[in-house]
Amino acid sequence: MRHCCTSQRSVLATTVVLGIAASFGVLPTASAAPTSVGNAATYATYERSRENEAANRAFFEAVRRSVAEQRAAKPSALVVAITYNTGNAPSFRGQISLAVQIWNSSVSNVKLQEVSSGGNFSYYEGNDSRGSYASTDGHGRGYIFLDYRQNQQYNSTRVTTHETGHVLGLPDHYSGPCSELMSGGGPGASCTNPYPDSQERSHVDQLWRNGQVQSGTDTQIG
Repeated sequence: MRHCCTSQRSVLATTVVLGIAASFGVLPTASAAPTSVGNAATYATYERSRENEAANRAFFEAVRRSVAEQRAAKPSALVVAITYNTGNAPSFRGQISLAVQIWNSSVSNVKLQEVSSGGNFSYYEGNDSRGSYASTDGHGRGYIFLDYRQNQQYNSTRVTTHETGHVLGLPDHYSGPCSELMSGGGPGASCTNPYPDSQERSHVDQLWRNGQVQSGTDTQIG
């Protein structure tokens, strides 16, 4: 399936309004030049916006609630498992697999685990003027949308790993260097680094330590 079907697109159009989060370097507005390579000022403006802050928090809280449901069955577990499915993003299975490998080898207190259906969050693919983003579905679950055009302009593995970082509680920090994963598109399309730096890894482990999840957006990276 190369493009999202009509019914799926309708669902996404409805749910996106409930919590657009963490666009990979584009302003989530109809008037923006959505999937073109932006500039530092554009990224910085969006990063500081109340919309971005609220959306980051909404997405992470949705994942927290979802994880809490499964943790009720295993309250003594010290490592949190976050499940996901890729059924609606077949074109990006390779990038998603790499992103998951990167995160699972980078942090200790939380692990990403693929399931055939359902899960704590899902990946979707298609065309969207806002580019790639993480969002909520309004029912306690999250999803990551991967935009075709943006993944052609930027390193696709970096885009996917960046968006997956929001699942783990990391906010955008577009003013950061290329070595910082959550700087997203801030350093420009020439930045291809798909790995979180030591501070980002430490922050994720802190958020998910001892099998408990802390508030994800109280502390900014950087």
